[in-house]
Amino acid sequence: MKKLLIFFAAALAFSCTTSTKKETKHDGEMKENEEIRKKADEFVSFKLTTDLSVLTEKEKQMLPILLEAGKLIEEIYWVEAFGNKAELDTKDWNEYTRKFIDLNYGPWERLNANKSFLAEYEDKPAGANFYPIDMTKAEFEAWDDDSKTSLYTLIRRGEDGKLQSIPYHIAFKKQVEKVAQLLVKAAGLAEDPGLKNYLEKRSQALLTDDYFDSDVAWMEMKNNTIEFIIGPIENYEDQLYGYKTAHESFILIKDKQWSEKLEKYAALLPGLQTALPCDKKYKSETPGIDSDINVYDAIYYAGDCNAGSKTIAINLPNDEVVRNTKGSRKLQLKNSMQAKFDKILIPIADLLIAEDQRKHVKFDAFFENTMFHEVAHGLGMGNTVDKSTTVREALKDAYTSIEEGKADILGLWCVYQLNEMGEFSDKDMMDNFVTFMAGIFRSVRFGAASAHGKANMMRFYYFEEAGAFTRDETNGTYRVDYEKMKQAMFDLSADVLKIQGDGDYETATVLLKEKGYIREALQNDLDRIGEAGIPRDIVFEQGAEVLGL
Repeated sequence: MKKLLIFFAAALAFSCTTSTKKETKHDGEMKENEEIRKKADEFVSFKLTTDLSVLTEKEKQMLPILLEAGKLIEEIYWVEAFGNKAELDTKDWNEYTRKFIDLNYGPWERLNANKSFLAEYEDKPAGANFYPIDMTKAEFEAWDDDSKTSLYTLIRRGEDGKLQSIPYHIAFKKQVEKVAQLLVKAAGLAEDPGLKNYLEKRSQALLTDDYFDSDVAWMEMKNNTIEFIIGPIENYEDQLYGYKTAHESFILIKDKQWSEKLEKYAALLPGLQTALPCDKKYKSETPGIDSDINVYDAIYYAGDCNAGSKTIAINLPNDEVVRNTKGSRKLQLKNSMQAKFDKILIPIADLLIAEDQRKHVKFDAFFENTMFHEVAHGLGMGNTVDKSTTVREALKDAYTSIEEGKADILGLWCVYQLNEMGEFSDKDMMDNFVTFMAGIFRSVRFGAASAHGKANMMRFYYFEEAGAFTRDETNGTYRVDYEKMKQAMFDLSADVLKIQGDGDYETATVLLKEKGYIREALQNDLDRIGEAGIPRDIVFEQGAEVLGL
């Protein structure tokens, strides 16, 4: 045991890295790289601010504490995504290269299939830094270890060269203990009992890697104005198996007026589950009844959510047991969403959508499509129909792309279904369909390394084959066919729900292989977007100074 602990102390000083250096020398200087400069400039700056007057004095005092915790999460995520950040920090990069490294959390371009943009590095390993760079899949699968597929372990080699599974709370002991202390300190200032309980339980969860109680506490808090999400949450970073979760943190301020407008939709979740356009066995689970939908302004992103394309909506928790018993929460990040709509979606629509249909591209439709994308994450099946395993485990590395594809298409179906039920007033579904089509061009630019990017590629080609849109070859614009898109929406929803319910890994991988990449014709239109100078995504100005703290 003592020998093992010595190994942990040495190995977990984060000397391990997936940097996969090429055998080339770096002379300490890098000439201006016009390509990197162009790529860095594709991310348009946006300040994360909000009206802090809605906070009490004690809530304002909490913010610097939460910001400090978020910075520690950044340190952990750098290790998971890259390895030893000091390896990059010591280099004398020009300002654009430095910006692009920071955007991507390493030398690999996230929105370009994780290809290296620095000569010193090979392309990014599929397992990021969660696994040894020399580990093979055969070795991993032959290894008999109960915790190897845990969401909360790093895989490393011991002194004997054999694989070892190291819990996050040990691997990141230094940062985790500091974060836990900060959460306890913030809990001491919390006036809302629910927020106080959550912060205390989350503090303990980080120290043990047991998140169930804190997830339940997070679901049970209802009246807090400050929303704080922290921990290892999503598994997009692990593209080898999709097992390992990466650390991230959000600080959000609730917009109570907008949130009140959405309260009624949470109560409709069980009815939406029952009405899903698929066979009965693929909707046999009942979503928790404690779900809610709220709107926020984001004021800080850290770690996984801040890498590459920026998150604009959240659906948590991911734990299937918590979701089945307590439901899930859907968080709409209104200021980030508005920034992407104004700076990216509208210019894309003006370029690629048929002129007479551009009037249908509206923020309300974009908000609804995005909001019900998060609602749709809670629909369908969390476990396979034969109850043998979770959908996540059954679909392995294909899970994230299939799940995002499900949420996209079912989100649109949710809007349609609620409109049919009379839950919206004076809604023209053409607004949602055309806005959805324009949104495909926005999200498909995230590339094949992104689960969201792959999901949009699959849907684009599915719609194309179904005739849901046509392309005018004379001016290169797209026109939505309402009836065919509606039918394609029903059919794709049924297909994806079946794949998940059956845990059909083979069909999922075939779908990804056939449709999860950008073909030449679509690439030509995406090139037109880039040539028009339309931003690829946003990058944040954030922190205490931006907030005026």
